[in-house]
Amino acid sequence: MEELLLTTASEVKHLAYAIDTFYFLICGALVMWMAAGFAMLEAGLVRAKNTTEILTKNVALYAIACTMYLLCGYYIMYSSDGGAIFPNFGGLIGTENSVAEVLSGDEDAPYYSMRSDFFFQVVFVATCMSIVSGAVAERMKLWAFLAFAVVMTGFIYPVSGFWTWGGGFLSEAGFSDYAGSGIVHMAGAAAALAGVIVLGARKGKYGKDGQINAIPGANMPLATLGTLILWLGWFGFNGGSELKMSNIDSANNVAQVFVNTNAAAAAGVIAALIFARLWFKKADLTMALNGALAGLVAITAGPLTPSAPAAAFIGAIGGLIVVVSIIMLDKIKIDDPVGAISVHGVVGIWGLLAVPLTNGDANFGSQILGIVVIFAWVFIASLIVWVILKAIMGIRVTEEEEYAGVDLAECGMEAYPEFATSKK
Repeated sequence: MEELLLTTASEVKHLAYAIDTFYFLICGALVMWMAAGFAMLEAGLVRAKNTTEILTKNVALYAIACTMYLLCGYYIMYSSDGGAIFPNFGGLIGTENSVAEVLSGDEDAPYYSMRSDFFFQVVFVATCMSIVSGAVAERMKLWAFLAFAVVMTGFIYPVSGFWTWGGGFLSEAGFSDYAGSGIVHMAGAAAALAGVIVLGARKGKYGKDGQINAIPGANMPLATLGTLILWLGWFGFNGGSELKMSNIDSANNVAQVFVNTNAAAAAGVIAALIFARLWFKKADLTMALNGALAGLVAITAGPLTPSAPAAAFIGAIGGLIVVVSIIMLDKIKIDDPVGAISVHGVVGIWGLLAVPLTNGDANFGSQILGIVVIFAWVFIASLIVWVILKAIMGIRVTEEEEYAGVDLAECGMEAYPEFATSKK
């Protein structure tokens, strides 16, 4: 009988390990799909003559993020102990868990595959880098952007990631960021802000006497599709951050995170749409889309502890904040074609500050410390890299190339050749 019970316990652990590993991988795949969401959103919000280049950036940055995080980023962030470099091509992401370790019964026994953890983490890095892409769109050199992506995903992000999720000093200080409102989203916005400052605004965006000229995107259906893809992918982003679902408590937590994530996004849309209607006298689709993303960013720091109505409140405040932030950044001539700095940066800060409202284990002092440290590190490090790239290779296309469209200048093809956009 005792032998039967031991066998059954072993089988249960095997099954739980498989379930948690599979769940981790599926959530990672959902987050990977957010790369398509960013690509479609940005392609819809830039002008037609810049579509091919923005798509190229999004595909290439994902590949660079995956490669750099494999080569050094994951090791920096989590100090995996795989031994010498490249032992069986596995050293930098650690030795895989053995059956004996999983079945050991130790309190800290692994309950999902090391490789599933790496996959889940690497798609977060790519998400962070995707935020930068839209903010610097329509006037940046492709290869300068990709060079920055190498440094951002291989070094800058992993360092602040180590301070937080890797068990560093911010973690020890009590900083709480469940799925990355600050660690991922605010960090991406900080890097984007540094780039926009060095790069400057698009030609014709700002006129004399404080005039702000709207530059509409070319494809609102694509932008809408991109937003809905991101909304879907966010369930993996937040839900996967529970890290486990093979027991009753974890499964209930995952369900709560899904419900709260959806509630925040929906409230963000409604709040932004109503606010835009009251302010601009029009139902502004771009503000509604950014409202959805703002709600998602806002709840990401703490999607487990709020009730669903509280999550909706957090998302609604995010939807209001993003509208104000987009307008205010335009007034100080920070040209962000897709609103990425507002959505991910300003609202990311709100999300971090909202955590102590529903999580008794969090406090405002630790949250503010995390905000200041992460933002300062990423912004300053990124600013240095952008300035170096500007000096070495230049980061901005010529005025003629910008007028004709960076599709032809950088990629040699147009996304919509039948419209002859380069001749307009």
